[in-house]
Amino acid sequence: MKNLKGTFLGLSVAAAMLSACAGGQVSPQLTASGLDPAKFDTILQKKSVKLYTLKNDNGMEVCITNYGGRVVSLVVPDKDGNPTDVVLGFDNIAQYADTLNSPTDYGSSVGRYANRIKDGKFTLDGTEYQLKQNDGPNCLHGGGTTGWMNQVYDAEQIGDSILKLTIVAPDGENGFPGKILAVTTYKITADNMLDITWEAETDAPTIINQTNHNYYNLSGDFTQPGYDMVLYVNADNFTPSDTLYIPTGEIKSVEGTPMDFRTPHAIGDSIKSDFDQIQNAGGYDHNWCLNTYKDSIGNDSIVCASLYSPKTGIFMEMYTNEPGVQVYSGNFQGVGNELNIQHKHGPYPQHVSVCLESQKFPDSPNKKNWVQPILRPGEKYYSRAAYKFSIK
Repeated sequence: MKNLKGTFLGLSVAAAMLSACAGGQVSPQLTASGLDPAKFDTILQKKSVKLYTLKNDNGMEVCITNYGGRVVSLVVPDKDGNPTDVVLGFDNIAQYADTLNSPTDYGSSVGRYANRIKDGKFTLDGTEYQLKQNDGPNCLHGGGTTGWMNQVYDAEQIGDSILKLTIVAPDGENGFPGKILAVTTYKITADNMLDITWEAETDAPTIINQTNHNYYNLSGDFTQPGYDMVLYVNADNFTPSDTLYIPTGEIKSVEGTPMDFRTPHAIGDSIKSDFDQIQNAGGYDHNWCLNTYKDSIGNDSIVCASLYSPKTGIFMEMYTNEPGVQVYSGNFQGVGNELNIQHKHGPYPQHVSVCLESQKFPDSPNKKNWVQPILRPGEKYYSRAAYKFSIK
């Protein structure tokens, strides 16, 4: 029976190809999310760029480009079994690579240092380093357009479920000391988890703090703000920030504030609060101090955060070994230069998505009492963030 099925499938494919050829063209083989891999097949920075597809037998598909280690689409079944793409992005490599007209961190593997460093400066072993200042006076995401999110990684796909991306960053890149060899591994499991690990080594003392920057909308509807998505954050405290999104150095309780997501509730319930932290950011763009990190150890077997869409029933649980998670509610989407940019789903409105970024606390190199992101020769950097999808 298996052989007959294969024969019929082969005949069907052949017939389809003949039909397409008769019409003068061959239809592209699209991914489950509707992406055409040919639109990602190019040469950038003298390296080959492609779209890699990971999948399992339970309806999960993740498409990743080795340009910036970016997750381009992430498809999981909704409560009715319909395949649903739940991350923002573009449907072609040209827009990702156009850092002038459509600069974005969508889906990227951020390095060397995720989030912000005040004034782009830090001191390590008595030496002060001046980094690229790409966010006002601050350094954001390792230098932004010249950071790792816009570098081409060497790629190795292992079967249907694992992709390894490797980058070698030179000493002095965007002001960071030390040559670094870094490997990002994407793996999808049988139980619909996207498991991401970052590993790195250096030849000189440096700092490193990587994360994934997926923008999630679990409703699959990218035309409306994601106010009905229900957020949970396993954290008693957060780090308040100034008007330039730099932590003040304080650690404050979430008790009695709109920062309290220990009991899950819809983001729209509090995103327009008059609380000064939310007013400064135009929504959520803050670091939470995870309860899953204690005594210098992060427990990545305990849920640190979750997101849920009552519309689709899609439920996402997050795990990490890091001390913090940055919750960003897409405050700049649909605003200013982002207003009319065409994405794979059309223009995005403000607050259409939520990012859950594992991390050392922002500006931690300048806050010596916080967990430090220092990596030295002979040591191995390891960070993990995993996102498990199910139906609730």
